[in-house]
Amino acid sequence: MDTLADRVLELGPKPDVDGPYRNFKLTRDADGVAWLLFDRAGASANTLSADVIEEFDAVLAALESQRPTGIVIRSAKKSGFIAGADVNEFRGATDPRAVETAIGRAHAVIDRLEAVKIPTVAVIHGFCLGGGLEVALACQSRIAIDGARFGFPEVMLGLHPGLGGPARFTHLINPMQAMSLMLTGRTIDARKAKSLGLVDAVAQERHVRNAVKDAVFGHLKRARPGFLNTVLNSSPARGFLASRMRKEAEKAAPHEHYPAPYALIDLWEKHGGDKAAMLNAEKTSFANLMVTPTAQNLIRVFFLREQMKKLAGSGNKVGHVHVIGAGAMGGDIAAWCAGQGMRVTLGDMKPEPIAGAIKRAADLFGKIMRKGTEIRDALDRLMPDLDGEGVRNADLIIEAVPEKLELKQKVYAGLEPRMKPGAILATNTSSIPLQDLRTTLHQPERLVGLHFFNPVSRLQLVEVVSHDGSDPAMLKEALAFVGAIDRLPLPVKSSPGFLVNRALTPYMLEAMVMLDEQIDKLTIDAAAKKFGMPMGPIELADQVGLDICLDVGDMLRSKFGDALPPTPAWLREKVAKGELGRKSGKGFYVWKDGKADKTGASPSTTQPTEEMIDRLILPMSNVCVAALREGIVDDADMVDGAMIFGTGYAPFRGGPLNYARTRGPDNVVSALRALAQKFGGRFTPDAGWESFK
Repeated sequence: MDTLADRVLELGPKPDVDGPYRNFKLTRDADGVAWLLFDRAGASANTLSADVIEEFDAVLAALESQRPTGIVIRSAKKSGFIAGADVNEFRGATDPRAVETAIGRAHAVIDRLEAVKIPTVAVIHGFCLGGGLEVALACQSRIAIDGARFGFPEVMLGLHPGLGGPARFTHLINPMQAMSLMLTGRTIDARKAKSLGLVDAVAQERHVRNAVKDAVFGHLKRARPGFLNTVLNSSPARGFLASRMRKEAEKAAPHEHYPAPYALIDLWEKHGGDKAAMLNAEKTSFANLMVTPTAQNLIRVFFLREQMKKLAGSGNKVGHVHVIGAGAMGGDIAAWCAGQGMRVTLGDMKPEPIAGAIKRAADLFGKIMRKGTEIRDALDRLMPDLDGEGVRNADLIIEAVPEKLELKQKVYAGLEPRMKPGAILATNTSSIPLQDLRTTLHQPERLVGLHFFNPVSRLQLVEVVSHDGSDPAMLKEALAFVGAIDRLPLPVKSSPGFLVNRALTPYMLEAMVMLDEQIDKLTIDAAAKKFGMPMGPIELADQVGLDICLDVGDMLRSKFGDALPPTPAWLREKVAKGELGRKSGKGFYVWKDGKADKTGASPSTTQPTEEMIDRLILPMSNVCVAALREGIVDDADMVDGAMIFGTGYAPFRGGPLNYARTRGPDNVVSALRALAQKFGGRFTPDAGWESFK
């Protein structure tokens, strides 16, 4: 297969390459069916921009006058149908009226597609997301190529679908299922889309022509909304169901921080019985969301992810990874790499940790992979290696043994003579400077840091750590490897705690100081969640492991002294007793099935205060400014991206530096000074604030 466009165009005469359209190619087959190929100029994926929509309108006008037998819309891009709107056009929107006018123009074009008196068929391969799915919904029939994926990710940008999706989707399929997909941003595959009634047929590429013929000439049985849809879209049902949806949404996305889910629920509750009214109200609702700080910050986060992906570059040379240490981190790193197509050997001193890691890998693959053959192949790529034979052939060796300098150096002494030339030695240390680790190596230039975050399968960041003797070519290869395993690299210079742990440690240690002050743990966690953190610092400490928190805290205090909160003696006692948090089943919380059990905890009567929130949150911004000033990271945007993708820092705030910029650096500095006066020098504003913009 050369290109998808070539395959598609086998169906009929080749289009005129010098045709009148920039982003579309038009051809007709022997049955008089017009095939409209969407091929956005200069882009690897199709997205809907204002100029593309305008041209689409001109194409529809021409087709209306030409009256073909039918119209087939499909993509000439290999990657998929349409990836959604061009998000670049969302940035910096401040005037809802201007947004509403623009979205109104786009609505008119999609409405025109729906109203065409000629049979229209969307043929969908790859991804069909957001505005792309809204184009497909306006067609009379939808045929999915096996493997296609459908979804409305707008909620991730602080928006809801804006090109008629809410009205058309809730009228086509069961509105409860339609609303659930729009409220969560989840994607579904072609088979699921067929069972829901979103698509009329699922076909292999070679059968598309026949399926299209059936659709155009009325032989394809189209999905029709059933009686249940009518009942669920009725006014009494909408009122009852909407209140349930709000309660559910509140658990994942609190109303005060994330307005989009609630705007969508309101839209359906008020207008779900009247498609025209819902289409009209959607434009105003979408425009009002677009200008909110939440949407603008989440759009910013979207572009931060794109920027970080570009840091990975291309040309990955790593095919075989050897991981040493099959504990929680090492085992999960090995599993993730195997799941992403790498050949992985996993070594440890004992067989039991390796067996545990393989079991966790099987559980992970069962959750993230759809086919049994994919799970089998991934497990085949993950090989137990008690004797460490994989070291000789590995392109990359990742050391993930406990955070003890002497232990790591002992491991390196056994490894280095057996490594092949050009192989990279990476450490997953979370805090030990590479300058300390490299002292016993014969070739220190091949040592890099690859610091993953827990849980590896969910947190996308990997800090790629360099030292002043690093081989630039190996660093480049390490960045490409991170991109190849679908993770986001952050280049950082070696320094105690690097960036993320150095910024996160004051957050967790300040929470311990608050416990010392007899503030209830639920109140402390509630203060962080009120700010927008995904979980509070006490629960996070349990997740990370109290032993690791203690080790990192001690190491950073030895370097930064009183810039960090003191470590309470009772925390050492807890660790000594083996109360390590989630991994031991008990820490600050009791853990059952991987979740903190808060049912026995008496609800706190103390409400979190703004001062509590500042005590937890502002030190993170302070450390991020210090890391910029010291050159640990050289780009403020990347600092924000790292904290969001490595810690889950409240995404709707846009990152700790963006939060400081929004709040006002002078305000942050004066708040830090007030905290320093009351609680001690650890809150002293960093000198970097003077030049921070």
